[in-house]
This record gives sequence, structure tokens and C-alpha cells, in this order.
Amino acid sequence: MRRLRPPLHLLRTFSAVARFGSISRAAEALHVTQGAVSKQVQELERWIDVPLFERNRKRLAITPAGARYDASVRTLLAQLEAATLELITSGDGGGALHLSALPTFGARWLIPRLPDFQRRHPQVALHFVPYVHGYDFERPDLDCSILFGDGHWPGARSHYLAGRDVALIVPPASAGLPAVRAPADVARHALLQHVSVPQAWAQWCAAHGVAGIDPMAGPQFDQFHTMIRAVMAGMGAALVPRCLVQEEIAAGQVGAPAGMAYRSALGYWFCYPEAREHLATLGAFRDWLRARAAEAGPEEGAAPDAPDGPAGSDAS
Repeated sequence: MRRLRPPLHLLRTFSAVARFGSISRAAEALHVTQGAVSKQVQELERWIDVPLFERNRKRLAITPAGARYDASVRTLLAQLEAATLELITSGDGGGALHLSALPTFGARWLIPRLPDFQRRHPQVALHFVPYVHGYDFERPDLDCSILFGDGHWPGARSHYLAGRDVALIVPPASAGLPAVRAPADVARHALLQHVSVPQAWAQWCAAHGVAGIDPMAGPQFDQFHTMIRAVMAGMGAALVPRCLVQEEIAAGQVGAPAGMAYRSALGYWFCYPEAREHLATLGAFRDWLRARAAEAGPEEGAAPDAPDGPAGSDAS
């Protein structure tokens, strides 16, 4: 049975080389020498008596057999890690949960609600991972993410939270700029664009029967927070998820003409890899998030969970 149970460190090294496609990059990730990585890959090939890589001078290419093996090994390593984490945290439902969230949504929607989670689950410690890693569910230090898109991410479970209700916001009346009383009046303002949602104005124009304007023209921004500030400063009109701008609307810092919102196919979703869905800490956070989303009402409440599929968009 020895041939059927390769040592775990050999499998881990093989998976790293297959993932990076490079001995040197795998060595950096594993904090070992290139020579050690090469020897371990060769040892694994001798162990199973199957070539996993093709070597042509300095180039390394995974074989078809190696690619099939890598897919299974990655799954097994992820399951092993998840099982270990579950064992560590399952005693009292406590432990650490590593998550990432888009900056604007995190600051405006999530953070104000987190004290309630801490009161209900004081045994769970939340650790935020930089959002740049939010899509990489193979990272050992990432359990879950709040992502923006259509709810489809490969290998992930997704639960809708908020964001499909998109408000048209315009500069406040105090700015002395032309009022927006009908949809066509947006032509009097610059159309502020979010770089990750370039189709927003075209969809809004189609929903409200507006023609004669270029829906792609206007200053571009990479975060909804800066778009809101730009509207407050009188730079133009913007389309922003209502859940991110409710305070400014209520305070009169921006205008939100009645009847000029639209329903987007995109929103904010709580996502996590399938291999970690049984973690006690993740389950507690997931259930709490969905309950808070449901409290927001029918427009911002929970939607059916999304199946696996192609990745969605990125936004703040």
C-alpha cells in the first residue's frame, strides 16, 4: 500500500509546482530551495512511477496525467486543511475567520453591523485579508469573501446580500446645478462611470427610455465611495447601489429623484469555497450575514443562492 500513499510533503510540493508552473516560484512560496523542490517532485514521480512533468531544457510543462492528478490533489489538500480547521474550531464554535470585503461595502454596510455579530458570537475572531486576494480561494489564509458580481464564482458557494437596487444620485439642490425632474434631464450632467460596471448607464437608459446621450462618456472612478463624493461636489450624476448611499440621501447631501432607480443583475455576495462550508465559524458568520440582509427589506434582502459558474465583476 506504500505506493498508494505518497508523503504529504511531496504532494504539497507537487501541487505548488503545478500551480505556479515554475520550480523557482514554487520554491519561493514554500520557503525552500529550488533544489529541494526538484528533488521532491522527482521523488514523487518515482513513488507513483508516472511522469508528472515534461522537461525541455529550462522549461517545465505538466503532463496530462499530472494535470488530472493535480486537480485531485488540490481538492484533497483543501479538504484536509478544512477538516483540521473544523476540528480546531468546532469545540465551542469559536476560532478565527479570515475574510475579505470590498472597501466601500465593508465600510458602509458591513462594519456598522459587526458589533452585533461580536455580541452574538464573542468566541469568533474576525481577521480581514487584503481584498486583492479576495478571489483566491486556494489561499490558506482566506476563508470567505464579499464579492461584487452576478453570484457565480468557480468552486464557491454564494449568498446574495445587497446591491441590486441601484439609485440615480445627483448633486444636491444647494449646488445650484440643473435639476433632474425627468430621466432625460441627466443629459444636463456629466455621467460618472464606475470602471468595473461600464454597462450601468446603458442599462439605466434602456430601463427609462432615454436616448440621445452617450452612456459611456464621463469621468471614470474605481470606487463607489469616490463617486458619491464626486456627486456631492457637483461633478455629475452617478448610479450607485442604494445600500451604499442611503445616509447621504437621507441627509440631503445628494439628490435621488423618485422613480429613477433601476434593478441591476449585479450585487454583493457572500462567497466561500465548498471545502470550507462546514467550518463552525463560517457557518455562524454566514447565518448572521443573511439574517442582517433579510432585515434590510425586499429590495435589499436575500435572493436565491447562486450555482457555480463564471466569475462576476469587481467593484467597491
